[in-house]
Amino acid sequence: MNITITGKDVKATEAIKEYVEKKMERVEKYFDGNIDVTVTIRAERAEQIAEMSVKVKQDTYRAVTAHKDMYASIDKDIDILEGQIRKWKTRKDKANKDDSIKTMTGNFEEKVKIENEIIKTIYYDIKPITPEDAKLKLQEKPQDRFITFINQETNKVNVLFKLKDSKNYGLLEPEN
Repeated sequence: MNITITGKDVKATEAIKEYVEKKMERVEKYFDGNIDVTVTIRAERAEQIAEMSVKVKQDTYRAVTAHKDMYASIDKDIDILEGQIRKWKTRKDKANKDDSIKTMTGNFEEKVKIENEIIKTIYYDIKPITPEDAKLKLQEKPQDRFITFINQETNKVNVLFKLKDSKNYGLLEPEN
């Protein structure tokens, strides 16, 4: 853990440096890698301001607080940083857990092949239209391969589908 303490209008005493190092142990326990900590302390009017920045790999956490006492300001910063890190770690762990469940589910589906079962149901409105109108609707949706409709002329369910050449269409009509 690399700690840099800078004082603006306030001297960064040895006692403050030791206090920051001791308190940063609360943050350090969350990481196993290199941590760069930058602390800037300053005084404005009657308040002591502590600004902390923790950089771990590509992530940066910041906290700025003001208090009459410098040590209280440092304590608040540590609390804020610890909260940010816990929140980030929780999100990361949850995302990893979700990914592992998805991976596990994906592997399960690969191992167990489902065959000869209805595995998906799609609901849609079926309206009476002419085959020409059905062709126009099918042309509006290039991703669809077919459209089911009630033929306005025969009052029977028909299916209009694209042929493999993707230029022509086929029409399914019941005989009766």
